[in-house]
Amino acid sequence: MPVTVVRVNLVDPAATPDTLSARYRAALEMAAYADDRGVSTIQTEEHHGVANNWLPSPFAFAGAVFGATRRIAVTVSAIIGPLHDPLRLAEDIAVLDLLSGGRLVTVAGIGYRPEEYAAFGVEWTRRGKLQDELLETLLKAWTGEEFSHRGRTVRVTPRPYTRPHPMLLVGGSSRAAARRAARFGLPFFPSAHLPELQAYYDGKRAEYGTEGWTMMPAPETPLLHLSEDPDRTWAAYGEHFLHEARTYASWQSDDIRSAVRSAATTVDELRAEGVYRILTPDACVALAGSGANLVLHPLAGGMPVDEGWRSLHLFGENVLPRLKD
Repeated sequence: MPVTVVRVNLVDPAATPDTLSARYRAALEMAAYADDRGVSTIQTEEHHGVANNWLPSPFAFAGAVFGATRRIAVTVSAIIGPLHDPLRLAEDIAVLDLLSGGRLVTVAGIGYRPEEYAAFGVEWTRRGKLQDELLETLLKAWTGEEFSHRGRTVRVTPRPYTRPHPMLLVGGSSRAAARRAARFGLPFFPSAHLPELQAYYDGKRAEYGTEGWTMMPAPETPLLHLSEDPDRTWAAYGEHFLHEARTYASWQSDDIRSAVRSAATTVDELRAEGVYRILTPDACVALAGSGANLVLHPLAGGMPVDEGWRSLHLFGENVLPRLKD
């Protein structure tokens, strides 16, 4: 069975407190539904100060998901490492790891939006050094032993559930990120399909004498929505996908690449690109048969909750049973 993922970023550009609260509660109910049907992972990420209400606190959301589920993993890909206090992050991840029995996966990136650093009063130019400090601190903190941190002797308790430590990957699409992952002996999670960067990472691991592996994204991993009538759904709801795609595009430049890459300016262009796809259940099963992982995005770009449920129900009732067979 392929890896199956439900993506959640809780964007809602037209939100009121009531509608946004309802969206958050629906996302938890969707996570419980996905868990009951054997979906592998809930995936979310961290962004701050976005006008469309992008989720800023993925670990708070992860804790709520773990309380509502029994088996499903939560992958935070990615946190913006330098914006976090290292000791407090070590504690938060340890608690979530204990709460979930080891179901949390954290990808530590450095982000690509200088305005997020400005909002937190963190110097953009120090992000590499801060990321190094964060990773070093997390790995020391999770031993449960005393260590030196910023001139003080500290100890972080409790120790996490997972040994030697919770699943932690280094994210990024640069040689600096690959080098950092290799130096710390941590798995590497490129933000795009970059085999040459994997080769560079493997060479650096050999140089440093460290262990590790690469979680390489496939050349194409489209974001999916399920519908019995894709033409009707594109016409009715395509603007939600376009809103999210344009948000990602506004954050990118020649040297900054987010995980979702779209140049579309219209719904028709977006549909032609294939970054977002609305599929029938039969087409989704066929995509899985080609070896692709399935990433469902039921609440993309402020999608109405009822439509998100229609998509998820089609996936749970008309796709997943056929994949298990």
